[in-house]
Amino acid sequence: MTVPNRNLVSHRDVRELRGPLMVVGDADGVGWDEFAGVDVEGGPERHALVLEVNGDQALLQVLEGTDGMRLGGISVRFQGRALHIPVGPEWLGRVCNGRGEPLDGGPPVTADTVEPVGGWPLNPVYRIPPKEAVITGISAIDALTTLVRGQKLPIFSVAGLPHLTLATQIAAQSRTGGRNFRVVFAAMGMTHADIAYIRDRLEERSAAGELVLLLNAADDPVIERILTPRIALSIAEHLAYEEGSDVLVVMSDMTSYAEAVREVSAARKEIPARRGYPGYLYSDLATLYERCGRVQGREGSVTIVPVLTMPSGDMTHPVPDLTGYITEGQIVLSPDISARDIYPPVDVLSSLSRLMRSGAGKGRTREDHLDVAAQVLAAMARARQASELAELVGEDALGEADRAYIAFRSAVEEKLLNQGVDEYRSLERTLGLAWEALALLPRRELSMISNESLDRYLPGPLGGARL
Repeated sequence: MTVPNRNLVSHRDVRELRGPLMVVGDADGVGWDEFAGVDVEGGPERHALVLEVNGDQALLQVLEGTDGMRLGGISVRFQGRALHIPVGPEWLGRVCNGRGEPLDGGPPVTADTVEPVGGWPLNPVYRIPPKEAVITGISAIDALTTLVRGQKLPIFSVAGLPHLTLATQIAAQSRTGGRNFRVVFAAMGMTHADIAYIRDRLEERSAAGELVLLLNAADDPVIERILTPRIALSIAEHLAYEEGSDVLVVMSDMTSYAEAVREVSAARKEIPARRGYPGYLYSDLATLYERCGRVQGREGSVTIVPVLTMPSGDMTHPVPDLTGYITEGQIVLSPDISARDIYPPVDVLSSLSRLMRSGAGKGRTREDHLDVAAQVLAAMARARQASELAELVGEDALGEADRAYIAFRSAVEEKLLNQGVDEYRSLERTLGLAWEALALLPRRELSMISNESLDRYLPGPLGGARL
């Protein structure tokens, strides 16, 4: 966080304190989202953001809260600009709170360049399409919902599922072929136990100087939760577009973020929209998600994986619903699959990566990748139908093909999708497991794969040449 300019005029006309909010009068010329330093008699300096301006009054949210503050003992110094942070490779290897203040015992992060946490608008003309796969080492993602460099691909989960485990595994293992790869992990509204888990899981990557950790705890100020992803993205944008790195930004949990937005909106007495969230939640989320991508003339890229929990598993809840409109697919975790002791519990038939064709296939991953993914998904849909039929009439009453599909589904879940929480699988290994599962089906059922690929990759005598 940048140090406020102490040469600015101090305003002492503080008219009201309510919760984390403060009303300052005689604030002509103050702008929305402006950053301010707050001097409190007998206490350390605090910081605030302007939420609203009405005439000569400004409504500010104090990041550290207003506890211990009293009218008459406060002075406010407006900086004349939005919150800026230093950006650069100095962030790599650091562990900080949601405001960018060190938690690792090191000095504050400093750099010659500072940027606003809200980022800069990007001319769409200079955007170029995402391409090339980000290999996560997780078969369920790499094989069937491939993450592409420059994409925004969220994880939809439910409370109690291992979405944090999956998020940290993605952050720990992901890479792009032969390129400079960095990870920024923004945790929002986490318990202290979760924060300790994240630090432990990502210690190796952090020690290697490839990771930035921003950790906002559930008992930290609400406004900090709103700043955390913006600070993370400002750091990532500089590493990508100025330093030439491919940067993966993992943000968890976006539902906690949205609840913080709702809480601030309620404190401002705004008219609520659906389920109490403000009507601008869509545009607010878009200001985060749309900061990913690739830029013409720049080597690096920003890829975003937001993680969110759906209350009661409701995908029509405003947070997953609006996220789905903005992003390019979703990875859906299922309680039913988790109950079968499968990790990660990805529901492949509900999951989708809309940009998969831009990052997978010939010249990118492997020439059979897209056809194999399509065949596995089609066969999983047929296997679901066969399983439902077996529940009605019994498996013995099914035909040979239906029984083969049920065996195929078991093989996919137990071998292809199921893996260890610390297990990294190469793409070759992942596709090999997919082919082993497909080998359980009659060759005539594999109509989405070319004969050339069947002869080359299908296990069995003569490339699985059977009826």
